[in-house]
Amino acid sequence: MTAPPAPRSARRRRQTRLALCVAPLVAAAGLTVLAPLPAGAATGAALAAYPNPGVVTGDTRVHDPSVAKTPAGTYLLAATGNNLPLKTSTDRTAWRNAGVVWPGGAPWTTAYTAGGASLWAPDISFRNGRYYLYYSASTFGSQRSAIFLATSPTGASGSWTDQGLVIDSSSAVDYNAIDPNLVVDAAGQWWLTFGSFWSGIKLIRLDPATGRRSTTDPAVRSLASRPSANGAVEAPFVYRHGGAYYLFVSFDACCRGAASTYRVMVGRSASVTGPYTDRNGTPLTSGGGTQVLAGHGAIHGPGHQAVIADTDGDVLFYHYYADSGASFLGINRLGWDAAGWPYVY
Repeated sequence: MTAPPAPRSARRRRQTRLALCVAPLVAAAGLTVLAPLPAGAATGAALAAYPNPGVVTGDTRVHDPSVAKTPAGTYLLAATGNNLPLKTSTDRTAWRNAGVVWPGGAPWTTAYTAGGASLWAPDISFRNGRYYLYYSASTFGSQRSAIFLATSPTGASGSWTDQGLVIDSSSAVDYNAIDPNLVVDAAGQWWLTFGSFWSGIKLIRLDPATGRRSTTDPAVRSLASRPSANGAVEAPFVYRHGGAYYLFVSFDACCRGAASTYRVMVGRSASVTGPYTDRNGTPLTSGGGTQVLAGHGAIHGPGHQAVIADTDGDVLFYHYYADSGASFLGINRLGWDAAGWPYVY
């Protein structure tokens, strides 16, 4: 079946993404200091007001952040931008630029980027003694998209090896192959969730030996969609907690600066393949989702979230827009209420 044309909001979103990702720093000397984390945890997921992001300093201009905890206990962040920018931190507070994944460019992606250097929405993790990076190549508003894999023994700029194409999309399918996230289930099986607009969020099985798509199970499974909201769901991230799988997604409009309406939503399932339902029991494939974080005060359009387990608990990473329209790194602790639903604090 031929997919519908890109929604108008998706085109606008993609048309501004590059400019926002590569714009110069607007904070003085590249420093961004935000309100500290509240001392106490919230009591549930349905909050009248959300906490501000925790304190972050240094090079904090990011879009679509993903973070891996290194074996040394430091942090490595990858983000959308030209040749995939990298940042590092020793304490999860002070961040510095660490070059890019591809200092010499990534010519194997240019068939999807129309020759451009901007690559989108990387997903970084450390497994089996090396770093895995899934990332997207596309052009604004296009369904002609692809997800590639790279690996590195150190995660350092220039140390990455191209491992090839994982999945692509075109008008021949009903999904868009961007916004990847690697998921390893309780049995050790690898999966990749991805998707943006069109028919929503998908899941494919991977071969753990290669990190690429399974040749024995090529099925594309559906996890979430928003048929009554112009398809506005993207940025999936699956996190396993307490024996359940939580599918975090971003709803609504990214990349409009302070006018962005992005917000973080979640659903839960007993199986990595779904079905995922929200707190009220509504399937995410029917537009369901329980809100975890939304814009408040001078924090606009928080989204494209990632979660890691750290020594002090679970941590949520995301980007948001300041009143100036610039996008910054947001970090909050993630708690779980008595019913097993996440909340930020």
